[in-house]
Amino acid sequence: MREVNRTVEEQNKEEMIDETVKEEPAAEEQTAGETDQPEAGADSQAEEPEKDGGEENSQADSGKKSFFKKKKDKKDEQIEELTDRVKRIMAEFDNYRKRTEKEKASMFEVGVRSVFEKLLPIVDNFERGLATLEEEQKEEPFAVGMDKTYQLLLKMMDDMEVKPIEAVGKEFDPNLHNAVMHVEDEESGENIVVEEFQKGYTYRDTVIRHSMVKVAN
Repeated sequence: MREVNRTVEEQNKEEMIDETVKEEPAAEEQTAGETDQPEAGADSQAEEPEKDGGEENSQADSGKKSFFKKKKDKKDEQIEELTDRVKRIMAEFDNYRKRTEKEKASMFEVGVRSVFEKLLPIVDNFERGLATLEEEQKEEPFAVGMDKTYQLLLKMMDDMEVKPIEAVGKEFDPNLHNAVMHVEDEESGENIVVEEFQKGYTYRDTVIRHSMVKVAN
């Protein structure tokens, strides 16, 4: 009987051992499954901070945009205002400078014209006096002195850009010539100046005095 009981007990032990061996792999599978689940959870938790970081970046970008959209500083506005004012003043000064230079040039031109208008009758008298001299008288000291003075006047006028107007043999130009006589002359062309009674002069592009002339045909 004792041997029978032993054999029964040994069989029960072997069955218990087999059951424990079978249960251990199942437990290992469960532990493996449990360990896998936390890792998935960890991944999801790791992704969530990334989303939070993206939201923070978007908030930071919006914050930057709102910062740049802010009004300018008062100092910057004052600097821009003063800069514009300086530019306007410089432009006005440049216009004033050009205008004054033009006015000075015109005043100088008017002054030259007024001086030579008074000087031209003296030149005319020199020309008339020298024209009446005989060939013998031209060598006399008085006549030589008159001629030198006359030549100095002509040189001074030329240096001041006062030029005599060409008349005889030229076509009549009402802008330069003043016709006081008309004559019929077959030898001369139509509307041609045949004689000059008084010389005319120009200063640069303006006429100081028109030539007094006789026009043919």
